[in-house]
Amino acid sequence: MQRAALLARRGCCPRAAGAWGRRWSSAPAEAPAVLPVRRGRILTPESMNPQVRAVEYAVRGPIVLKAGEIELELQRGIKKPFTEVIRANIGDAQAMGQQPITFLRQVMALCTYPNLLDSPSFPEDAKKRARRILQACGGNSLGSYSASQGVNCIREDVAAYISRRDGVPADPDNIYLTTGASDGITTILKILVSGGGKSRTGVMIPIPQYPLYSAVISELDAIQVNYYLDEENCWALNVNELRRAMQEARNHCDPKVLCIINPGNPTGQVQSRKCIEDVIHFAWEEKLFLLADEVYQDNVYSPDCRFHSFKKVLYEMGPEYSSNVELASFHSTSKGYMGECGYRGGYMEVINLHPEIKGQLVKLLSVRLCPPVSGQAAMDIVVNPPAPGEESFEQFRREKESVLGNLATKAKLTEDLFNEVPGIHCNPLQGAMYAFPRIFIPSKAVEAAQAHKMAPDMFYCMKLLEETGICVVPGSGFGQREGTYHFRMTILPPVEKLKTVLRKVKDFHIKFLEQYA
Repeated sequence: MQRAALLARRGCCPRAAGAWGRRWSSAPAEAPAVLPVRRGRILTPESMNPQVRAVEYAVRGPIVLKAGEIELELQRGIKKPFTEVIRANIGDAQAMGQQPITFLRQVMALCTYPNLLDSPSFPEDAKKRARRILQACGGNSLGSYSASQGVNCIREDVAAYISRRDGVPADPDNIYLTTGASDGITTILKILVSGGGKSRTGVMIPIPQYPLYSAVISELDAIQVNYYLDEENCWALNVNELRRAMQEARNHCDPKVLCIINPGNPTGQVQSRKCIEDVIHFAWEEKLFLLADEVYQDNVYSPDCRFHSFKKVLYEMGPEYSSNVELASFHSTSKGYMGECGYRGGYMEVINLHPEIKGQLVKLLSVRLCPPVSGQAAMDIVVNPPAPGEESFEQFRREKESVLGNLATKAKLTEDLFNEVPGIHCNPLQGAMYAFPRIFIPSKAVEAAQAHKMAPDMFYCMKLLEETGICVVPGSGFGQREGTYHFRMTILPPVEKLKTVLRKVKDFHIKFLEQYA
């Protein structure tokens, strides 16, 4: 009886089952396949975190995926009008052929494989750096965890670097080593975002911006407050524009964070000291927490420009400002003359932080245990390079000057060649490592883009990729004024390859204008 009920529930006829059983007993037969019962998935596009769904990151977005598809097609022998994809979409110096700084790699090799400390092939100043770092690591090994805030001696070296750079004191206890600058920016924004409705935290970011900011703001469900850089004035920051953005934002959120990128990404401008003073005064006046993204501080090319750190200017403005304005500033191993993106080394210095918040920040950092210790070691070499009189100094100086000199040459070359093309205008590349030219897109091309459900500059960049193999990022991924179109392109390729890229962009643009005239 129980067996019949069980078979009925399984959809079997007891009589047929009995006959089958008799057949089985007399001769072997194949058992019927049991189909697995599929249940619905827990994680679906409808059930996933909507804040994650809202995140966009143009630098590695759809156009980069398309570039990867084209590379695979080339590998399979599919004919294209070009032989390689040139990835000019991202500031990855060594992927573009830049050679590593010898001293940095020597110290990293010694730290990673300490047996080399006995080798005569390595200079003594590199060995000295490596021993100091290893002695501060658990078990004298990069493979051990560090304190959540980072290895103590490296934080001391960062503080000494900031003191030399700015001429004002820096406290190692205010230094937090991070997994690249991005990790520090994300962490500090996590602590800053709070409230709901009209009291939800507003985060003021420059437009154009580096897409990390809009991505983190989306992920945290904060409110993005755009302030526009002045393209007609070489992407300058105007405090009156900050006031406009602030006043409009107060109708729907509580703006309490102001992000600055200096030198600018993607725009390449370098802020004047007067501009930085005005921004600090505005932050003091409006009670804003300042985030200063200064990862391109070594990348200044224009002879009329100089990098001024927000920390330095803040202190020079006097104790009324330096004792009150909360400031987090960020640096990285990934840019500058180093280009060590893969090590993911970085730091942030946070000053005037409430003592209890400092404890909360360390707690939040503790959740991820510690940043990669190899990245911390790379950061140490950036802030503690060979000094005059040391064995490696002359080679280090030559290599650093060569990298920065080449970038300055390529910045001027890019600006000049773009400005020769009808329908392209490029502001001076004062710093960083990108061009952000404005492009004219005819109305017929705008209509074609709409038919393909694309932003016009995405349509332009996709056609550029498909016809030339050059991968750049549309300006819509960074933000731009309504009715204007741009793209971001790195200036990192070697000079001859960069000339080829610029020539191909010129030829494509002229053909594009003719096609959609």
